[in-house]
Amino acid sequence: MRISVASPVGPLLVEEAGGRLVRLTWSRAEPEGGSDLLDRAAAQLAEYFAGVRQVFDLPLALSAGLTGEVQRAMLAIPFGETTTYGAIARRLGVPAQAVGQACGANPLPVIVPCHRVLGATGLGGFSAAGGVETKVFLLRREGAAGLLI
Repeated sequence: MRISVASPVGPLLVEEAGGRLVRLTWSRAEPEGGSDLLDRAAAQLAEYFAGVRQVFDLPLALSAGLTGEVQRAMLAIPFGETTTYGAIARRLGVPAQAVGQACGANPLPVIVPCHRVLGATGLGGFSAAGGVETKVFLLRREGAAGLLI
């Protein structure tokens, strides 16, 4: 099942399977039925973009392997704060490039806040629609501490 959610960063398609959110993409694809979970996700996303929600409280289907480990590390980054690919890499004992690839493979951007992970000397990338500009928008919306942009 999936629903479309309007947002200031474009239309979001939120998908559920097995009682967990499995994907959030920037897409104009047609919804395919709703559910209580998808309604909760839409409401929480609206609250996030309205500035009244800082933490999502939704069941998530996290990925296996390194991507799942990086997703858990991203979920631990507090609202309004950032970390680097290198800091996560040191914690997990893997190369920073692998963390960057795992961030790029994150199937639940915004909800699993990959936008809070930066490069050592700059923003790093962002695989969502709008690219780095969307990352900057999300970080500014959160009032990310120390953001020099």
